Amino acid sequence: MTISTRGAGKAPAVLVLEDGRSFRGRAYGAVGETFGEAVFSTGMTGYQETLTDPSYHRQVVVMTAPHVGNTGVNDEDPESARIWVSGYVVRDPARVPSNWRSRRTLDQELAQQGVVGISGIDTRALTRHLRERGAMRVGIFSGNAVQDEGVLLAKVRQAPEMSGADLAAEVATEEAYVVPAVGTKKFTVAAIDLGIKGMTPHRMAERGIEVHVLPATATLEDVYAVEPDGVFFSNGPGDPSTADHPVSVMRGVLERKTPLFGICFGNQILGRSLGFGTYKLKYGHRGINQPVQDRTTGKVEVTAHNHGFAVDAPLDKVSDTEFGRAEVSHVCLNDQVVEGLQLLDQPAFSVQYHPEAAAGPHDAAYLFDRFVTLMEGQRA
Repeated sequence: MTISTRGAGKAPAVLVLEDGRSFRGRAYGAVGETFGEAVFSTGMTGYQETLTDPSYHRQVVVMTAPHVGNTGVNDEDPESARIWVSGYVVRDPARVPSNWRSRRTLDQELAQQGVVGISGIDTRALTRHLRERGAMRVGIFSGNAVQDEGVLLAKVRQAPEMSGADLAAEVATEEAYVVPAVGTKKFTVAAIDLGIKGMTPHRMAERGIEVHVLPATATLEDVYAVEPDGVFFSNGPGDPSTADHPVSVMRGVLERKTPLFGICFGNQILGRSLGFGTYKLKYGHRGINQPVQDRTTGKVEVTAHNHGFAVDAPLDKVSDTEFGRAEVSHVCLNDQVVEGLQLLDQPAFSVQYHPEAAAGPHDAAYLFDRFVTLMEGQRA
């Protein structure tokens, strides 16, 4: 990847999809070239949280909202220490941010972190194309990286695909760390970092949980060395079919019947641990406005999503697994994709979306309380 941070707003740029369709615009952020999987996010706000979500590693994010960057960039909202998206696509970037917390423009932040983007293209047409054809490989080229489109297309088609990608260890912490409980400590949780967002352990800490965040490579012995009352598996990037080590660790947790909670990638890990398959969605769910029904209560929640893979589990029956009966607890109302699993004979459940609400609605915050209830029940 060749990167320059100078002249970003003036340089010509072109976006090239692997099926040959292209869009011309202007550089946004760094100037150079970048590659990834083209996906679209339907959120109208929360772009800082999106950019810094490790689950977006190796993806080029297309914002469906036409006007992006209005509130600039602050130092409080990032969900990790860096931007993880491979590239960024917007239609009309804000010329001047307006927010009392803003410290710099989004364009400046992207350039500073070396993220190549493009602006001034028809993102509605691009989104409709991805909805019709599916998520696919893409390249963004700006400045001196712009060449004949045939040459650029060949480069895009040489980029790695998301199917078969094992990425969790690339974004996870290398060293364990502790997020202390807020107020009185009630429980200890071992959290396996597969690409965890900063707000997730904070939500648990708010409920009196001391969270020990462990690397993706943590063993079952590492998990139980912290004497956990519960175990958590986080969100993360890549193809869940490659995640054999996290599946092995989760199966060990299930064998010990320790209360278990997983979100996003963690939901797919639970699905695999129970013997279900996973598959790649055509274009995935990304944004902060996805309707999901909690089938245990009938309640419909507006939820935050970022996933391109899903669990293949039956919606219409309870399944017998090695660890007892399991059922689909949550389902997406747009397309009936599995959005949650729960075991009926031991304390374990997961959801495919992001209940920490960063960014996003707070409809699903009760899931952290449900985890606390499981740990209380096990202790009693």
